[in-house]
Amino acid sequence: MTIDLYTWSTPNGRKVSIMLEELGASYQVHPIDITKDEQFAPAFLAINPNNKIPAIVDAQGPAGKPIVVFESGAILLYLARRFASPLLPEDERRQAEVLQWLMFQMGGIGPMFGQLHHFRRYAPHETYGLGRYEKEVHRLYGVMDRLLADRPYLGGDDYSIADIATYPWIARFPLHGLEWAQVPNVQRWYDALSGRPAVIRGMAIPAA
Repeated sequence: MTIDLYTWSTPNGRKVSIMLEELGASYQVHPIDITKDEQFAPAFLAINPNNKIPAIVDAQGPAGKPIVVFESGAILLYLARRFASPLLPEDERRQAEVLQWLMFQMGGIGPMFGQLHHFRRYAPHETYGLGRYEKEVHRLYGVMDRLLADRPYLGGDDYSIADIATYPWIARFPLHGLEWAQVPNVQRWYDALSGRPAVIRGMAIPAA
């Protein structure tokens, strides 16, 4: 069984390649070069009507029938359940803890970090937008740093899909206007994840 992964080297794309590597799943990479607007090609539109990476096609989905899944958070949840992975705990209390931090990434870190990246790279003269998003990114770092003061991972004692979803965004730390000394607990968490072989492999997908 091979899963088809449509992706590019963005934080959202890397979430899914890290997840597939952690699962030891067989998958085929289909690069979608968003710098060339390949996400708007009719063939990809047929896979994701929202024209965004990542997306997967699992030829042996539920009931043995093919399924398409897009949106990175939905993909992580699908894969965790598909492979009955401990990356999504079965215990309801522990699962709720993981899911709330997954949604923290989806609703906060992803959108706010993404806006800061845009202004930092393409509109640094827009001081209002840059300041607004930098302030919120720093607030989100503070939330993470306080949380990680007394736990090793976002969801608690165990590595989970919440960590996988968040790591690729923190990997763009140089764009965030902080020093590691300001968020030492986030640094410890980041360094621990950076040493995981599956994270290293997943971050390199698609190959340059």
